[in-house]
Amino acid sequence: MPEHTAFRGVLAAVATPFDADFDVDEAGLRRLVDDLIADGVQGLVPVGSTGEFASLSNAERRRIAEIVLEQAAGRVPVIVHTGAITTKEAIGLSQHAASSGAAGLLLLPPYKDQLSAAENAAYFEAVADSTPLPAIIYNLPVVTGVNLTPEDVAGMAQRSPNIAYVKDTSGDWHQLTRSIHDYREVFTTLVGWDTMLLGALVEGAAGCILGSTNVTAKPFVRVYEAVRAGDLVAARAEWNRVYPLTRFLLSGGYVGGLKGSMEAAGRSIGASRAPIAGLSPERQTEIATILKAMESTAA
Repeated sequence: MPEHTAFRGVLAAVATPFDADFDVDEAGLRRLVDDLIADGVQGLVPVGSTGEFASLSNAERRRIAEIVLEQAAGRVPVIVHTGAITTKEAIGLSQHAASSGAAGLLLLPPYKDQLSAAENAAYFEAVADSTPLPAIIYNLPVVTGVNLTPEDVAGMAQRSPNIAYVKDTSGDWHQLTRSIHDYREVFTTLVGWDTMLLGALVEGAAGCILGSTNVTAKPFVRVYEAVRAGDLVAARAEWNRVYPLTRFLLSGGYVGGLKGSMEAAGRSIGASRAPIAGLSPERQTEIATILKAMESTAA
């Protein structure tokens, strides 16, 4: 495995605040960065799927990366999502992230066409090799339609020294544990499926990249720290408290649910760009109940 800065712990998939005109709210983004760092996250991952990258122009993606890097000011590593439809576009975004001070790259595969395994590998390796930064392969088959197996990731990592991690958001427990146990000497596994956090950490995942941290990252950090300390009783107690939030977010539209949950938690960052919808009245009531229960049982 390459000698890169280790990405471990709770990494926040940073949501993108929008103002009333659905322009990027730069001041709101800076506040969110500060809130997440104050909550104890070990890293920030902007302009990913939680950050609504598909609704952003390349100029907006670059500016968001710059703002997050400026506001983080070296307090935690910033890993910028630079995946794109074409290799050329992804390389341009990656080189901009590198020159702006990013610590690493998150790479989603092209999601418009059903590429072959060889085409996906060529894309990932070319983008990863375009900068000196470590790259995280983002496996999100529910969105991309392409499942990158542990063998796929291992092959790319063996050919490209910058490919050092996978963000497994497959939702496939067997695949996740195979990555953790069978390929730990080839690449590092970060879990991206919110409801699998505790189990993945106990199995040996290095950490997570989760959007639910935008609502409150503190309980996720406590789960991680308790597992690291070997205190599974404390980890389970904290997980039982925060699990309903993760289940809620995965039971409907994730980004709309996330922003509605943030508003209910007093951390509003505006609505999503259309066509992503907000919460229905029924789901607003549901998340209010969940957050109230979390608050009443807080340590």
